[in-house]
Amino acid sequence: MNCDICKFVKNADNPIIETDHWIVFLADEQAYLGRCYVTLKRHCNDLAKLNNKEWLELLEIIRKLELATKKVFKPSLFNWSCLMNLAYQNNPPNPHVHWHFQPRYNHKVKFKRLIFDDPEFGNHYAKEEERSRVVSEKVKNKIIDTIQTQAISLDL
Repeated sequence: MNCDICKFVKNADNPIIETDHWIVFLADEQAYLGRCYVTLKRHCNDLAKLNNKEWLELLEIIRKLELATKKVFKPSLFNWSCLMNLAYQNNPPNPHVHWHFQPRYNHKVKFKRLIFDDPEFGNHYAKEEERSRVVSEKVKNKIIDTIQTQAISLDL
């Protein structure tokens, strides 16, 4: 089975949060400061096939990720999506359950001398090719450390 997400999970380093069943990575694309991927570690192609332990761990991750991000960056709200559309551009399709976590801001945020803004706040976000912001590896690692430190400190 050829799955790009399985390969990514197997070879990825520097997760923000990792549990028995899930792993959270900061997206390279940071137009929305703190944007992450929350990915099931095992290959599974359908939300209906998640087991109870996976759902409970996902709930814990949602709480930690939202609380930690809210504490350090003060977003106004969070968008969560589980689309898996790209998997269906392949023949045969091979989807892998994962979530996109996108903090949204009704204000500008300054982080490491960079200003992050969200001009589409209150609307669906722009397509990636229209609104892209790849940060340096140094800034990316600092974002990871900032969220991770706060998430670890939470006693849930």
